[in-house]
Amino acid sequence: RKKMGFLLLLIICQCAVNSVKTHSVSKPNIILLMADDLGIGDLGCYGNRTLRTPNINRLAEEGVTLTQHIAASPLCTPSRAAFLTGRYPIRSGMAAFSRVGVFLFSASSGGLPSEEITFSKLLKQKGYATALIGKWHLGMNCESSNDFCHHPLSHGFDYFYGLPVTNLRDCKPGQGSVFIKGVWKGLVIPIQVTGIALVSLAIVQYIGLLKVPFQALSYFLLIITISLVVLIFFFYNFRHLNCFLMRDHQIIQQPLSYENLTQRLTKEAKQFIERNTDRPFLLVLSYLHVHTALYASEKFKGKSKHGLYGDAVEEMDWSVGQILDVLEKHNLSDKTLVYFTSDQGAHVEEISSAGEIHGGYNGIYKGGKSTNWEGGIRVPGLLRWPGVVQAGAHIDEPTSNMDIFPTIVKLADAQSPSDRIIDGHDLLPLLQGKATRSKHEFLFHYCNAYLNAVRWHPGNSESVWKVFFFTPNFSPEDSNGCYDSHVCFCHGGFITRHDPPLLFDLSRDPEEKVPLTPETESRFYEILRVVHQAVDNHTRSLHAVPNQLSWNKLLWKPWLQLCCSSLFQSCYCDYESGGS
Repeated sequence: RKKMGFLLLLIICQCAVNSVKTHSVSKPNIILLMADDLGIGDLGCYGNRTLRTPNINRLAEEGVTLTQHIAASPLCTPSRAAFLTGRYPIRSGMAAFSRVGVFLFSASSGGLPSEEITFSKLLKQKGYATALIGKWHLGMNCESSNDFCHHPLSHGFDYFYGLPVTNLRDCKPGQGSVFIKGVWKGLVIPIQVTGIALVSLAIVQYIGLLKVPFQALSYFLLIITISLVVLIFFFYNFRHLNCFLMRDHQIIQQPLSYENLTQRLTKEAKQFIERNTDRPFLLVLSYLHVHTALYASEKFKGKSKHGLYGDAVEEMDWSVGQILDVLEKHNLSDKTLVYFTSDQGAHVEEISSAGEIHGGYNGIYKGGKSTNWEGGIRVPGLLRWPGVVQAGAHIDEPTSNMDIFPTIVKLADAQSPSDRIIDGHDLLPLLQGKATRSKHEFLFHYCNAYLNAVRWHPGNSESVWKVFFFTPNFSPEDSNGCYDSHVCFCHGGFITRHDPPLLFDLSRDPEEKVPLTPETESRFYEILRVVHQAVDNHTRSLHAVPNQLSWNKLLWKPWLQLCCSSLFQSCYCDYESGGS
């Protein structure tokens, strides 16, 4: 009888333990911290010895470090679309066939389609309070300036405080422009052709070879003049029209002020957490750091060993510390999964007009932002959840930023959509040490809408094969980026196609220095055959959808322009500082 009583007690205890464990991994708070253009080599936990990032390092010490964490795209807009939906951006139309692969204007009509299901939508349905603070960059309006069809609040967030587009050099006076060089290059030939045409018409009219109706010439000149006036007006007022701060649907600061901006974003994040200590919450804190224009508050300016870029990294690290502190203050640390990443690798071509390096460091990895070399897509991946996720563990398996979707949807007891392909996989078995292999046998790397490379991690091998169908032409040729064009492009004369494709084994050559050949790799053609079969299967899973980054969707449309006063008053207001 004593034995039976003891066994019964053991069963009851085990059930209690299981109950606690089940409760602990059900409906936790979720905090997703995303940097912008941060290099994997910029953080102490990934080997940096000169930048001070103690708070981000703390996430690594108390959680899991993913060493082969891959962004689904090397550009902001498509990477963030994939992150929110768990799907390759090609599936949602968030991958461009044109040269421009991101949204540049607040009054573009493209954006994350309403048919897409984001993790924020699913968590909101399960009773989570949801907020996005910081950068959005996934569109705003469709047909009118107040339909907000692409706005964060239309994609499952209860609260939004941040930038609808992105932080650009043009947003900060004195930091130069990302447009002037390109616009001038694009206008030179049309201006020359127009000038030659006008002079030719004047000559043939003068010598009597052809009579040009004066009215037709007047209309032509009027159209040219109006086009130039609109173009000059737009770029002269770019900062006011595109760089502004919103709270929910209201503009609260236009143009954006950089003064204590990180402090303001951090304060909003802390207040959101404190408003929701008694219910599960999802907070996406999407930093403007370290995209140019670079900025830092007085407390951090000039304090790092790496100029303004280093100051910005260290200020962001301070902000991460503030978030961790507020969790501790309210005894929420053990109930909260915290994730830190970057939307893509560092923008290595970013150099200021004064010659200061404004781009980050991708460690040993080749290339950077806009390329599918490892430097462009291998990003920090840190996950901390005390008592649930292993502390101090390193996972070298291929993982993706698309994996966050199925991971947190499952944790929230929400149902993943069954009517579409979800490309991400639940990370929890890896994070808890219950699985040792990634579910990603293949990862497909797109350069805009063009399939650029494929990663294959066979189940029976430690090798990680990477096959490139084309590579960007670096300029200058012996450099590590496309310095002449500021970013690398994905088609035409900007790339070199490879037949047979380039093959690397990242497990032996993570720097992608020496392509393998049939002479140096006996399985060369067999590897290519398997990869081509995977590409065929993947391609068959794609369906035609409207392209959200077509020229028509990208262009500025005056009737979609958000303005807190009026265009004639230069769209100015400042409710943040108390003025208007």
